[in-house]
Amino acid sequence: MKDATMLYTLEEQHRQNQKMDSIGTLAGGIAHDFNNIMTVIIGACALLEMSAANNPEQIKLVGLISDSADRAAKLTKSLLAFSRRQNINKQPEDLVSVIATMQDSLDRISGDAILLTTYLPDEPLMVMIDRGQMEQVLMSLAANARDAMPLGGLLNIAASLVESEQRQFAQGEIIPCRYALITVSDTGEGIDNNTQLRIFEPYFTTKVIGQGTGLALSTAYGIVRRHDGMINVYSAPGDGTTFKIYLPLHEQIETEASAVSNAPAPEKSSVR
Repeated sequence: MKDATMLYTLEEQHRQNQKMDSIGTLAGGIAHDFNNIMTVIIGACALLEMSAANNPEQIKLVGLISDSADRAAKLTKSLLAFSRRQNINKQPEDLVSVIATMQDSLDRISGDAILLTTYLPDEPLMVMIDRGQMEQVLMSLAANARDAMPLGGLLNIAASLVESEQRQFAQGEIIPCRYALITVSDTGEGIDNNTQLRIFEPYFTTKVIGQGTGLALSTAYGIVRRHDGMINVYSAPGDGTTFKIYLPLHEQIETEASAVSNAPAPEKSSVR
């Protein structure tokens, strides 16, 4: 019975992985085409604004078009991040320092009713990341926690070093490796299993219409996956929610790259 349950769980995780990949492919294709269209619209708005310099009414209308186009472009950027087609500039960064310097910003995002605490190691955790994009991930998770605690609560952000064996999650798997682990936990209302399976899908949201686009967590998912990492969610109704982000340590990446570069070249064979 235990083996059958394990097999069913693995099959469900595989189906979820395929589903997320398919959604990412579709979203990326649409976003790419839409981005090209928005580039033309934004460029045309700039030309119209110059030609309407002496007409206040036209300038106002062009401004409305331009603002709407900019918002659409930002949505497109989020979809590209989810589909892992957005350009990233990865550099060695100390994750401990990144989180520490963000504490004031995260405190403002979470609001006065929420107590933010951080638990960071004394030693640095070097990872290869696009700092701006990883900051976006943390801000999105802080905002999500805030929305889950309308009456206030606790938000904890921690970082640690973990050595993980190969593990399968609903959103994918991680290979045996040394990881920097970011844990973001709240004491909010929690979410059920069905919501957890869909929480990283674009435009999926449990909020009322008009409160958010449903892209924040899907964008976070895409960014983390683009960094060869994994993000997973743990929750239950009434028990709060915890997001865990696994990022390969920089030393691990260097070791793997060195192993590849030092591997013996394949012997040449001649065809006669």
